[in-house]
Amino acid sequence: MGKKSFVVPVDKTGWKLQDGSGAVQFSWEYDSSREKLLNLYDKGKRRQWDAKVRIDWDLEIDHDNPLGSSDEMIPLFGSPIWSSLSQNDKVELRRHIVAWQFSQFLHGEQGALICASKIVQTVPELDAKYYAATQVFDEARHMEVYSTYLDKLGLAYPINLNLKSLLEDVLTDSRWDMTYLGMQVLIEGLALAAFGLIRNFTTNELGRTITAYVMQDEARHVAFGRNALKDFYPQLSSKERQEREEFAAEACLSMRDRFLSEEVWDTLGYDVAECVKWMKESPGQVQFRSFLFMRIVPILKDIGLWGPTIKESFEKMGVIGFADTNIDELMKDDEAQAEEFDRKRISQVEDAIDAAKTDPIVPGQH
Repeated sequence: MGKKSFVVPVDKTGWKLQDGSGAVQFSWEYDSSREKLLNLYDKGKRRQWDAKVRIDWDLEIDHDNPLGSSDEMIPLFGSPIWSSLSQNDKVELRRHIVAWQFSQFLHGEQGALICASKIVQTVPELDAKYYAATQVFDEARHMEVYSTYLDKLGLAYPINLNLKSLLEDVLTDSRWDMTYLGMQVLIEGLALAAFGLIRNFTTNELGRTITAYVMQDEARHVAFGRNALKDFYPQLSSKERQEREEFAAEACLSMRDRFLSEEVWDTLGYDVAECVKWMKESPGQVQFRSFLFMRIVPILKDIGLWGPTIKESFEKMGVIGFADTNIDELMKDDEAQAEEFDRKRISQVEDAIDAAKTDPIVPGQH
């Protein structure tokens, strides 16, 4: 198949409009050669799903332990405050922790929706606009999923101030690549690690199913940012890369503090300072917050933001060891686990159909 021929070369007809947060860029170069991004776009189209169909919303939530987690998964487990709580207090704490977690996921998905729509406007290449358009729909679906889950749980929290601050920085920066860096790499990279803990270490079927399906989408989103920035960052000056390193280092510190859960301790009337002190000093909680950067560290290295500033910051945070993590294998596992949930769901539906065939309802019988 031949290619279209414009009567005026496309590089002479560019169109850029300036709005409050950056330039809206139109591209007339419709024949892209970036195979990786076009492949992601194709996968994004094929992987669309309906949350009302793919998820069994009749699955129950145990309000005493919504995710079916062990006590060790509670941030205050082992602390003097935990020891002083009654059984009813612990039940209330479990519910609030899950409500807080899933509320931040919900708010983060809305942030991602707005960031993806901004990328459609501001990124210069059309193949990136194509893929970002599929992500806009993904994020709207994720918002539907988490909002519906929180309706079943019956409890929700406002946006965490650290997450709000980072989203504000990302959305008000006029440089299109900063939207990728802040959302696709940092916020969604951290979310994937948090999602993985829920998928792998909890027992509630609804919570695990939701998480596995959202992770399948988010793995594509992180790959999108990674591929786009890996092409772009080598073109920047050392000063420009340094600015992005400093932003990433500060953002990672802010996101680590986001998981101190101060809003929960305040809502429940606990001593917030004592809870935060425990969160910062408990070996288990330090390890948990370090684990959250398992995907961010190797991606920043891969896209070329790996100078002294970011390496020194990660050394101090104790996460530099993740630099050689095989991110591609993690993404493949995200795909495989979602497909396994699908196989299980389809098998259950088929079993129900077979049971109905072998035990037909006779008219007049109840």
